[in-house]
Amino acid sequence: MNCVQSNCVLSLYHQTEKMKDQLHISEQVCFPVYVFAKEIINQYRPLLEALELTYPQYLVMLVLWEHKEQTVNQLGEKLKLDSGTLTPLLKRMEHKEFVSRIRSTVDERLVNISLTEKGKALKEKAAFIPGQLMEAMDVTDEDLLLLKNIITKISKK
Repeated sequence: MNCVQSNCVLSLYHQTEKMKDQLHISEQVCFPVYVFAKEIINQYRPLLEALELTYPQYLVMLVLWEHKEQTVNQLGEKLKLDSGTLTPLLKRMEHKEFVSRIRSTVDERLVNISLTEKGKALKEKAAFIPGQLMEAMDVTDEDLLLLKNIITKISKK
């Protein structure tokens, strides 16, 4: 084997070793994101239980507090959830009298979701959640803004 072939073999060896290192869990970007997502939801859980909401139900409420009324499809687009996930979730919320589901008279395929008085009143009770969550996470506003911006940038690709 000449010098050129030897360097080529060494280069391939180093590339292979580097690729193996990339398969360590500590080298994965997705793993800390996964752990972080689980931790955030765990931080929300006790705060939301006091309001009789799950995390996905809380997300629905956030959209409705902002936009008043949405179709199931609009909610799905905003929350990145399909109707198979949203429909049972919305039925449970309707049963708790947080939302009303009304089929459109113009297009029967559409179901409009709006807040009930009980759902509207829940907004005031939920106002403390973001502050308590930030306090529990022990991070600065700047850290959270940076994290949100990075996640948003990656999510838009």
